[in-house]
Amino acid sequence: MNISAAMVKELRERTGSGMMECKKALTEAGGDLEAAIELMRKAGLAKADKKSGRTAAEGCLCVKVSDDYKTGAIIEINSETDFVAKSDDFTGFAGAIGACAVNAGVMSLDDLNACTMADGTSVDETRRALVFKLGENIHVRRFERFDTTDGRVVSYLHGSRIGVLVELNGGDQTLGKDVAMHIAASKPVCVDASGVSADLIEKERAIFMAQAETSGKPANIIEKMVEGRIQKFLGEITLTGQPFVKDPDQTVGKLLESHGASVVRFVRFEVGEGIEKIESNFAEEVMAQVRAA
Repeated sequence: MNISAAMVKELRERTGSGMMECKKALTEAGGDLEAAIELMRKAGLAKADKKSGRTAAEGCLCVKVSDDYKTGAIIEINSETDFVAKSDDFTGFAGAIGACAVNAGVMSLDDLNACTMADGTSVDETRRALVFKLGENIHVRRFERFDTTDGRVVSYLHGSRIGVLVELNGGDQTLGKDVAMHIAASKPVCVDASGVSADLIEKERAIFMAQAETSGKPANIIEKMVEGRIQKFLGEITLTGQPFVKDPDQTVGKLLESHGASVVRFVRFEVGEGIEKIESNFAEEVMAQVRAA
């Protein structure tokens, strides 16, 4: 059967795929448009599965907060290259996922992947189709959702690679934004000292003690030195103990206190953190392909 340009054009518009893929699918389907779409969907799922093992450490963050500031979500979506991460298809997908995360009441990553999007397909089906279209492994890596009744959820997004959600009691939107921005910049581990594990404190105490004992000072002095260093350590890793980035003369704790506010919890995501990137030499890859040809 002769495959016309009009048939290829219509299939491209409906699938978003390349001209050659569309022509090939139409040929295999004998010109049946619906059958060609089904063939392309199956091929896309297969290709997506094959690419799932490839490292995806680039990407973007999507941060969404409801209009009443009672619900917020942050999602990391990864791709293999920054080029794909900046494409309209990828950023559009990220935005659509954010809407699902806030509006559909999903509470886990599995729920999010199964969530039905505006076009009737699930997040995971849409992701697989995007893998087929863009030719890279795309992965919805992690997700966090905050819900509050008494306070407010505030977000901050630095570019597309660092995002923060904060649950704030008291204060206002401006204070929440300032605190979220501080978290993005200063990377606190937890809200205050009560959130630091006893094991971590003891580990640091042992290190400080070993260092202090080399000073030759009396035991009671060493104990005071170690306790001072523990307090300094807690100030460095806790949100309330850190100097506020916009006014280092006061801590975040003092800032919150002056507004009669407190931070219940926060989460900070940075694209690709914790993913081991595979370094490759482009010239060597090209030569390897030439030798194999």
